[in-house]
Amino acid sequence: MTMRVLVADTIAPEGVQYLRDRGFDVHEVAKASREERHARLADCEALITRSGTAVTAGLLEHAPRLAFVGRAGVGIDNVDVDACSRRGIVVVNAPFGNVVSAAEHTLGMLLALVRRIPDAHDRLRAGAWDRSIHGSELFRKTIGVVGLGKVGSRVAARVKAFEAEVLVYDPYIPESRATDLGATLTDFPTLLRRADVITFHVPLTAETEDMMRARELELAKPGVRIVNCARGGIVNEADLLAAIDAGHVSGAAIDVWSEEPPRSDVLWRLIRHPRVVVTPHLGANSSEAQVNVAVDVARQLVAFRDGELVEFAVNIPVSDARLVAALRPFVTLAELLGRFAVQLEPGHVEAVDVTVAGAIADMDPEGRSEPPELLTRGVLSGLLGPVMAGPVNLVNAHLVARDRGLNVATHREESTQGYASLLTVSVRTNEGRKVIAGTVSDGRPRIVQLRDLHVDFAPEGYILVLSYEDRPGMVGRIGSLLGRHNVNIASMQVGRRVKRGRAIVVLILDEDLTGEQVGEVARAVDADFARLVRLP
Repeated sequence: MTMRVLVADTIAPEGVQYLRDRGFDVHEVAKASREERHARLADCEALITRSGTAVTAGLLEHAPRLAFVGRAGVGIDNVDVDACSRRGIVVVNAPFGNVVSAAEHTLGMLLALVRRIPDAHDRLRAGAWDRSIHGSELFRKTIGVVGLGKVGSRVAARVKAFEAEVLVYDPYIPESRATDLGATLTDFPTLLRRADVITFHVPLTAETEDMMRARELELAKPGVRIVNCARGGIVNEADLLAAIDAGHVSGAAIDVWSEEPPRSDVLWRLIRHPRVVVTPHLGANSSEAQVNVAVDVARQLVAFRDGELVEFAVNIPVSDARLVAALRPFVTLAELLGRFAVQLEPGHVEAVDVTVAGAIADMDPEGRSEPPELLTRGVLSGLLGPVMAGPVNLVNAHLVARDRGLNVATHREESTQGYASLLTVSVRTNEGRKVIAGTVSDGRPRIVQLRDLHVDFAPEGYILVLSYEDRPGMVGRIGSLLGRHNVNIASMQVGRRVKRGRAIVVLILDEDLTGEQVGEVARAVDADFARLVRLP
């Protein structure tokens, strides 16, 4: 059967031709009115967009036969994924098509910055033959790469060609990943103190927003240069401007902005600064990248039509609704365990083991053995989702884990420690192996084990986890201190083996805590471990 495809925005012609060569009925309507697009959607099974078409619930009302939406690019901000999922429409993007373009743009910006190419260009065009402009070499410099994902790893590999020392900060990769690239994995403060150039390649998340503020800039090496071609908001622009004006930062190269297009006075002062090299978010704008993303989406549409794996789906194409419905509480548990684990033990994750025991190990209406694999994907989506730029879900979790260099294993086990079903996650980091386990009770996820101690609590909201020597007065100290900060304790659980021995204390809080407040609580009870976990 011929599949009818509507291409709503202009994409590279290679993508369109790829589909036509494989029997698709392709209609390009980039210049059509909204009314005409709506009319054309009525008999289309697939829609391909870039950023110009908003795929909303209202638009979907005009597309009763739609089964596939392809975004020819990385971001999916213009697609209502939830609305598509409710309709059973598969949404895909093209997360790899522009990574080389982004990496090369970073290198171009870096070289322009250190060799002062824009300055020399402007002076010569103005008629001045000025050979007094002195740049710097990358040879034997220390380059700090923050984030060793798809783009960061390519930047690190290319920087090595300049015979520079490469330091990497990424708490979610094994050390071997950096070693393979000839780089050294380190912590963020060490990278700041040692690097001559710091380049950012992380997604914009709650964890990375403003990760380079005044405090971090002050810790950085005097004369450091900053490169941000990742996402606006990672580097605090006001603080960066102040550090450049103060002479502590010698220059910056920026492609991305917290406001796009920029509007504020601070951004325009930074853009016009003589020691700053700027471009208007061009990292992915190469001819090759545009061809890549168009063809990548086209390939996925062919795979979808032919019933094959759709690698870059950002929602869940459900093949067996009964299985997913039966496992839904445990999938939720799996995602929460992964999200809890990555916040509880933020080391360099090297391996993940998921053990499924009890009734969930065999829960399958068709008698297959899929539940353990589905739950492993749930764990990975929770573990990796907070640190990735694009969505991580049950479809692409293993692909993302493989790209990050994680070793993943799934096991079945007979023993359930008295529970009807038990899901155990063991995460190996550079600091050792950490264990967390949970079950579902009355349809709600519960965590029942941390490390080697038994606890029992619902994983939601703000959760403060402490480890200390249990002795009289500790709970009172915690309560008094939190009370002074107007933070209410909703519930508390204690896990320990012997009286007055080592204990894990779990406090469910009604309010959030700052890092300083967590440290204050830890000092009050001489805790050797203190983490605040935030869960939806």
